[in-house]
Amino acid sequence: MSVDYATETATVVKLGSRIGARVDGVRLGGELDADTVALIQNALHEHKVIFFRGQDHLTEDGQYEFAELLGAPTTPHPTVTSKGVKSLPIDSEYGRANSWHTDVTFVDRIPKASILRAVHLPTYGGSTTWASTVAAYESLPAPLKVLVENLRARHTNTYDYAADRTDTHAPNEQGRAYREEFESTYYETEHPVVRVHPVTGERALLLGHFVKNFVGLTAAESQTLFQLLQYRVTKLENTIRWNWQLGDVAIWDNRATQHYAIDDYDGQPRRLTRITLAGDIPVGVDGQSSTIISGNAEHYSIVEEVAQRAA
Repeated sequence: MSVDYATETATVVKLGSRIGARVDGVRLGGELDADTVALIQNALHEHKVIFFRGQDHLTEDGQYEFAELLGAPTTPHPTVTSKGVKSLPIDSEYGRANSWHTDVTFVDRIPKASILRAVHLPTYGGSTTWASTVAAYESLPAPLKVLVENLRARHTNTYDYAADRTDTHAPNEQGRAYREEFESTYYETEHPVVRVHPVTGERALLLGHFVKNFVGLTAAESQTLFQLLQYRVTKLENTIRWNWQLGDVAIWDNRATQHYAIDDYDGQPRRLTRITLAGDIPVGVDGQSSTIISGNAEHYSIVEEVAQRAA
């Protein structure tokens, strides 16, 4: 680990060469000064996911007020509207997100970032892993880059959770009800497989478990290519794993990462609260934006206006 940069009170400690940093010396809330907010924004863009220890003082209101300093919070979820007003509970009673994904890619206006706060943790296990989709793209050989830069993929909220994993926990009544609400309105959006980050100009793979298929490819071809690309995303060198403690907060750039909640806590209760920030509509290397196939997400989020950098 090394100290990356600092203000008078805050320091950014790099945790991995491709992804991850810890920010020390910051008390999160709505009262942060502009220099500290800028440091957090810069650290997020550079390191893709950043962590804060010792935020035990933070409440849902405080988490929301802090989120407002970084952008415009969305409603908790496009379809799951019964669980919260300001934040979405990430609760093991409703299901386990132990599958690689980028948040809410089935809508056109994908959130730019998510802020996750630990509320109740199991006595062991329950860590979360993030992967850099920028590092994944950059590691592709030139012929694969040419292929994916010209591909588009359909994302939907009726994906198969169990397609690529073995779950030992059958869904309970709460879990089944949550899944029904999750799928209550059908969304499908066509995104470029490589998106250009509107702030950094970096190119990132836009994939994850909401992908239905690649446009122009058969189901079998889509599955084969998806696995090939996902392997690049989740290569261990592109990842970082965080072992949660109470009082921890994680923020990730949803335009440049995927994440996976590790289900290794034997059914113990696990609860975190997530607030997402409004993002832009992805733009591919060719300058073409994502397009809606089905569903209107205007009630969920504004579209953040960001000047797109040249790729």
